[in-house]
Amino acid sequence: MYKLLLALCLIGQFSFAQITIKDSITSYPVSYATISFGNGNGIFADDEGQFVFTKKLYPDIDSLFISAIGFKDLNIATKNLPNELIMQSQSHQLDEVMVGIKLDRKFKEEKLKPYLDDDYYNCWLPTIESEIAVYFPKTTTKDQKLKSVFFPVALESKDWEKRNKKNSEKKKFSTLFKVQFYKNKDGVPGKVLTYETIVFRATEKDGDAFELNVDEYDITIPKDGFFVSLQVLGYTNKMGKLLPNKKYKEIESKNGSVVKIPTNFRPLLPFTDQIEGKNTFIKRVFINGNNWVKFDNKNNFKSSLLDKNLFNYGIGLTFKTFKDE
Repeated sequence: MYKLLLALCLIGQFSFAQITIKDSITSYPVSYATISFGNGNGIFADDEGQFVFTKKLYPDIDSLFISAIGFKDLNIATKNLPNELIMQSQSHQLDEVMVGIKLDRKFKEEKLKPYLDDDYYNCWLPTIESEIAVYFPKTTTKDQKLKSVFFPVALESKDWEKRNKKNSEKKKFSTLFKVQFYKNKDGVPGKVLTYETIVFRATEKDGDAFELNVDEYDITIPKDGFFVSLQVLGYTNKMGKLLPNKKYKEIESKNGSVVKIPTNFRPLLPFTDQIEGKNTFIKRVFINGNNWVKFDNKNNFKSSLLDKNLFNYGIGLTFKTFKDE
């Protein structure tokens, strides 16, 4: 009975504080929009453009900075925050999307394998504040189209003593990720290659590499190469619905102030030393106007991965290389 009453109270609080983001033209929800708090923290809307915000949950936040691909950024005060927020479409951006290759041409399918590793100590711990992007060069002058992407994950054993056994029972997770594709602009991620919102739910049942089919998005590989990015949105229920997870842990510092530390989400992302060069970049998504930075010792990253020369997240690809007509 106590648990039921608590659940009802939480539902009441969330429904009262639920805010919906909509498209100004279609009135459709803006799925998985980024809501930045202006202090390096933030949250995401779900598939229905909804998120939960109250002054009780976030007493120190007075402004929200909302962004989504294909829309103008929205800056709004949290005082008297309405239940519905409207974002303006940027139609001039949509005209820049690259036209896909005709599907009736003959092609050869090629694959770059993902780099797998279940060692906990060789993994990046995903937090919602960081987006990871990996660069892939174009290796031929022929037309190429991306078919699928393989995202390696580390499966953790329930029993630590049996972690090195392949048949050990794995810890369960149900996590939603957001994927983006960028043009290469002077060696860093630039404009997006598609304005589609692409997400996927990963669970332990998918194994140690999740295959995402992107054939329908007609992503043509630019001559200067491109970037694939991955960003964790949070845990989901069994139906894949994004849950209002606790995104931050509040820790009191020595001087009495409270510091928000981003929560780590499972699964972990294995890094590798088997890739030539340093092709992985990191971006803090909730800092307005923050730039991409290469994952390297020279850029003030403090990570045990760098100490072991694990510079890259080993994403795999399948792409179609079209024959000349």
